[in-house]
Amino acid sequence: MAWHPFNLDQRAHKIVLRARERDPDSLNQAYKMRATCAYGLERFWGEHLRLKRIEPKKADFVKETWAEFVEIMQQSRPDLVIPAAVLNNLESERIIKAEASKFWRIKTSDQQECLTVLVALCDAIVWWTQRLKPKSSSRPTQDEDEAIADEDTAQ
Repeated sequence: MAWHPFNLDQRAHKIVLRARERDPDSLNQAYKMRATCAYGLERFWGEHLRLKRIEPKKADFVKETWAEFVEIMQQSRPDLVIPAAVLNNLESERIIKAEASKFWRIKTSDQQECLTVLVALCDAIVWWTQRLKPKSSSRPTQDEDEAIADEDTAQ
């Protein structure tokens, strides 16, 4: 596998900005998405189904990340078929199982390649999340930190 950036950083930036517009609290999902990569493609894909019932905005964040990942892989490996369907948790269990079973047909070496790209995308998403997360009102801004430091120095 040759390395190609596929504009992962720019794609991650757009994903994070859209998630922030939908719901700034959903950005916490970025860390969980990154951790989910360790469990494999099918588990990452399935997160949108689990979250849809309880936290739909976070589910949208996962779905958008998955859609972007699938697009990247289609550019990179048009011969590789990755399940692109984003389902809804109201689908029949038969449909969900059928879609999930497609992951087991991907060769192990191709799964590893996919996971490498997915991890890199999620790493970029985490990086942008850290930079673009709205500041909470309880934490001092950089200007306030500098003013406090100046007051401490003056005393």
